Amino acid sequence: MVERFTLTPVSYVILRRGDSVLLQLRQGTGAMNGQWSAAAAGHVEAHESVSEAASREVREELGIVVEAHDLVPLTTMHRTQGTSRALDQRVDFFFTCESWAGNPKIVERDKSAGLEWFKLDDLPETLVPHERYVLERLKTGLAPIVNFGFTNLKTREQFQDDQHRLPT
Repeated sequence: MVERFTLTPVSYVILRRGDSVLLQLRQGTGAMNGQWSAAAAGHVEAHESVSEAASREVREELGIVVEAHDLVPLTTMHRTQGTSRALDQRVDFFFTCESWAGNPKIVERDKSAGLEWFKLDDLPETLVPHERYVLERLKTGLAPIVNFGFTNLKTREQFQDDQHRLPT
């Protein structure tokens, strides 16, 4: 029998202003400190939808209000860090947003060392890898579901080759 694993759901909000995105510099979080990341992101809490989590995170981290209808679903990422720990198995829900009330600012000073707008063509060198994957494809489009961190995934061509080898 195959052991099932638990997925940790996380909501991300990518605030956009034209071809620029708002990023925060992580500090004191225990993970990816010193790297830039989405300006607002966090775990989905019990009895909370992914869009409710997204709206809550922008309020908690940036002090702004985003209405549910202003969150545009971008992609869902199934992600692993290659361990069997539940915390390392993620399903990330990415939203974009171009409309909000208030001015984004650092609210959680112990978790953020900076907040800056970056052009999509000039993203910072130190950017959380799975978020870089999404941001680099923001202009060209993303599939509704993407995978990240899995080393055993077959390419479309490998999958098609396997299908041709099956007995008919």
